[in-house]
Amino acid sequence: MKAESLSRALELARGNTPVVLVRELATARAWLVTRDRIEAGEASMPPEVLAAARAALARDGARTLEADGHRYLLQTLAPPLRLVVIGAVHIAQRLVPLAKIVGFEVTLVDPRPAFATAERFPGVEIINGWPQEVMPTLALNSRTAVVTLSHDAKIDEPALAAALASEAFYIGALGSRGNHEKRLARLRRLGFGEQALARIAAPVGLPLGGRAPAEIAIAILAEMIQSRYKNAEG
Repeated sequence: MKAESLSRALELARGNTPVVLVRELATARAWLVTRDRIEAGEASMPPEVLAAARAALARDGARTLEADGHRYLLQTLAPPLRLVVIGAVHIAQRLVPLAKIVGFEVTLVDPRPAFATAERFPGVEIINGWPQEVMPTLALNSRTAVVTLSHDAKIDEPALAAALASEAFYIGALGSRGNHEKRLARLRRLGFGEQALARIAAPVGLPLGGRAPAEIAIAILAEMIQSRYKNAEG
């Protein structure tokens, strides 16, 4: 493995860009693959390997692949998984510690300082600001999940708009189907099309049947995990 390829991959990961370092084992030829491009490379990459590298952006760790009679090592280097929670509500109090258990770094955004407090959310980054001001500073990427829970359109919808404009791998919104239809109509007026709006999981969470805050939080986390891996096969 060439030192400069690894060094550049680490630089990208530290800069909030997930990258897959691809190496042909017999020759040590190397490529760096991000979501949008081959960041660096010494020769053309077989399409099958490129597709596998793009899928590997959703995973951590390393895997090997055989293609065209050659063996390749695919190693993912990426910033931490992150969850941005909008709304310091009871469900958020259950979701935050669960997400931390499975490895997410959590940021809580709520302009209401009486709700978003260190006492209610210990050990979590809390930002008491409006999402339209905060979200552009968070550098949402393909390893970010965004969940809106406030039940207040003035808080939730600017966060959803920012998430839809990003590469966030999961966007979830609390609310009934009827309220979500009204929400979608307002987002359409902001210029979002049907393909973009279909990215919003609402009502948020897998349909496990739970009603208590902790049960809803488990359903949300389960859907986040499912969404992360659904396109990562191969």
